[in-house]
Amino acid sequence: MIPADGQLTETGMAPGGRGRILLIACGALAREILDLRAANGWSHLDLTCLPAKLHLYPEKITEAVTEAVERHRANYDGIFVVYADCGTGGLLEQRCRDLGVEMVAGPHCYSFFEGNAAFAEREEFTAFYLTDFLVRQFDAFVWKPMGLDRHPELRDMYFGNYEKLVYQAQTDDPALDAKARDCAARLGLAYERRLTGYGDLAVALGRI
Repeated sequence: MIPADGQLTETGMAPGGRGRILLIACGALAREILDLRAANGWSHLDLTCLPAKLHLYPEKITEAVTEAVERHRANYDGIFVVYADCGTGGLLEQRCRDLGVEMVAGPHCYSFFEGNAAFAEREEFTAFYLTDFLVRQFDAFVWKPMGLDRHPELRDMYFGNYEKLVYQAQTDDPALDAKARDCAARLGLAYERRLTGYGDLAVALGRI
């Protein structure tokens, strides 16, 4: 079971060994990575995740990734960082370059789930995005941190310039679709569902 905050410490496999690659990932991507690993037989990939709540403090992501790389590097033939820029202002990309490790391309997970090229072409400036993880954890990662549970009047301040909520569905799950619709209603936004699957995340992991 993946913890509610998306933090997964290890997959349970013995680390190291010839040809083994460690994925250092955002906890919000744990379920998707494990699903892709199982579906494709990528048994050479091990996984360790940092807490998903780091996205609330993007200034901390670069150092957290650095510490994880340095802690695990000696046990693996390669390390791949499963973060996009994620609000670090290019600092994570530069640090990964300095550390000699690769990372997922793109500004954030909404982009690489859609496909970075397709996302860039849309130029959607009035859309608020949710993924499977964020639909499941909407209260913990959106509603409560923004104080909307205590001060619903803040909705207009935060979301007054948004027009729609876009649910980027990684899986075809009617229960998640219904919950995403409810999230849109709570925010007072129009609703759109896109079955994106895993997008460029699958491509990036397939290359390693």
